Amino acid sequence: MVKAFVFGKFMPFHKGHEAMINFALTKCNFLTVLICCSDKENIPAITRQKWIEKTFESVKNIEIKTFNYLESDLPNTSESSQEVSKIWSAKFKKIFPDHDLVITSEEYGNYVASFMGIEHIAFDMLKQLFPVSATAIRKDIFANWKFLPDSVKSDFAIKVVIIGTESTGKTTLTAQLAEYFNCSAVNEAGRDIVANSNSFEFGDLQLIATEHAKRIDTAILGQSPLVIIDTDIHTTKSYAKFIFDKKLEVDSKIYDSNKADLYLYLNNDVDCVQDGTRLSEHDRNLLDFSHRSILQQHRIGIIEVTGHWEQRFEKAAEAIKQLVKVLSSSFETKSR
Repeated sequence: MVKAFVFGKFMPFHKGHEAMINFALTKCNFLTVLICCSDKENIPAITRQKWIEKTFESVKNIEIKTFNYLESDLPNTSESSQEVSKIWSAKFKKIFPDHDLVITSEEYGNYVASFMGIEHIAFDMLKQLFPVSATAIRKDIFANWKFLPDSVKSDFAIKVVIIGTESTGKTTLTAQLAEYFNCSAVNEAGRDIVANSNSFEFGDLQLIATEHAKRIDTAILGQSPLVIIDTDIHTTKSYAKFIFDKKLEVDSKIYDSNKADLYLYLNNDVDCVQDGTRLSEHDRNLLDFSHRSILQQHRIGIIEVTGHWEQRFEKAAEAIKQLVKVLSSSFETKSR
């Protein structure tokens, strides 16, 4: 029985890693993936483990292990150094006393195998199959989004919610922003499930909450980390309170799907356009107070968007640009 291992930081786990693991599985009977996590890194070991376990959840002959270490004890570097490899090989020998094989895509794999007295098989050292690195992904999440497996995307997606009472331009602005930023948009599930705001059942709100969360989960798997979302779970909870005077109980997974990085609240300082399916202007304005109350209860911070339609787009687009700038910077430094 051939037992092999691969190792790395996986910050983040990407399709190059995935391909290497799939290759390694063809070279052994049992594979261990070792996630090396230092005390100076900000992405938790459990998160990295979750990414890989989810990706390979249907594979039986694999185990995903984490190894936490202090950088004062072991060097944290990816350089191909014999000195560094010798130090790590001594640790690997203790962790894998019965393993015959190591698979890497780096020159240091030869050093590690030599010091451990085992075989090394190299995989795509020139990075021709997947020309990417975890460092490159952290530096530019947008350019390298395509290299992230689905299991990783939910932790790096940038979600922006457009929220507000009825007839404030949420749907139109969502579409405009998605086109402008060339990203995914999540349409409001409520308008598809409930055709008329004046006539629906309380049970419809649970259907809306569930469907909307599914749409968000699907959208974050798209071709961009940025997702523009038309309304969210707080709006659904507000309707429950406003129309039925009931509290809508929602599963924590739905909250997780809806949790956003930015909430743009469209003020009701525009004309109420009545198409026969919306609340009256009086109720529309009362619903505005209800929405704000629910957001306050959940401690959701908002950026108020006012003015005419063009001003709303400009303000929203600028807020999103600032968010992307801040989060892109945090992705780049996430290893520390």
